[in-house]
Amino acid sequence: MSTRVQQQPGYVLHHRPFRDTSQILDVLTRDYGRIAVVARGSRGSRSRLAGLLRPFLPLRVSWVARTELGTLTGAEAAGPPVGLRGDSLLSAYYINELMLVFLHRDDPQPEIFALYTDVIPALAATAELAATLRNFELDLLGLLGYAVSLDQEAGTEDDIVPDRYYDYRVEQGPVGVDRSEGPLVFRGEQLLAIGARQFQEIEAVRAANRLLREIITYHLGGKELQSRKVLREVHRGRLAPRPDQEKEPGKTSNEP
Repeated sequence: MSTRVQQQPGYVLHHRPFRDTSQILDVLTRDYGRIAVVARGSRGSRSRLAGLLRPFLPLRVSWVARTELGTLTGAEAAGPPVGLRGDSLLSAYYINELMLVFLHRDDPQPEIFALYTDVIPALAATAELAATLRNFELDLLGLLGYAVSLDQEAGTEDDIVPDRYYDYRVEQGPVGVDRSEGPLVFRGEQLLAIGARQFQEIEAVRAANRLLREIITYHLGGKELQSRKVLREVHRGRLAPRPDQEKEPGKTSNEP
C-alpha cells in the first residue's frame, strides 16, 4: 500500500547525490515529521527543481511512499529565501543537524516544526545569535522530553541559592557543592539566569552554552556534532569562511 501526500509544508534538512542526476533528501515536514525521499533527475541541468531543493527555503512538497524511502513528485517555494550568511548560516546548519540526529523518521512533531519555522528567519534577523540558539536548544530539549530544570536543587527540591555553587548532573539536575570548579559547576545565579532566559549578559550566554552543549552531547551518547566542530574551527581561525559566509564589517562574532 502506498501513501500519497500533496502540498505538505516542509524544509530540506540535508541532501546527498544519488546515481547520476538524482539526490536523496531529508525533509522536515509539518504533519509527517522527518522523511526521506528520492528526487529523481533533480540534479540535472534542465530540472526545474534544481534551485528549489536546498536548505532553509520554505517549501510545499509532494511525494509518494511505498517504503521508508519515498519518491518526490513535486515541490514549490512557499516563501522567499531567508537571508542567511556568515555565522547565521553556520548556526542554521547546526540547527539542521540537531533535527537530523534527534528526530526519528516518520514521527510527526508539529511543535518542533513550528519551532524550526520560527528560528530560521530569526537567525537572519538578529545580531544576538548565541542567545537565539540557547533559547532554541532549551525549547527543543523540552519538546523532546529532556526539559532542563534549573530552579530547584536535585534531591532536596530546595530553591537554587544565587551565591552558592552547583554541579549540574544531567540525569538529576543541580546538586549543591563546596567547590567552584568543574565542567558543569555553576553559580546559582548563572543557573537562575539560564532558566529565566536572561541572556543580556555575556556571562549568562557563555554559561548556557557550556551547560547545553554538555546536555545535548549526553543525549547523543557522546557524539560530537560536525557543525559545532566547524563553528569552533572557524572561530579559532583555522578555517577561512567561504566568500558567502564572510561576516559583514563591524559585526561581532557569535559562536553558537
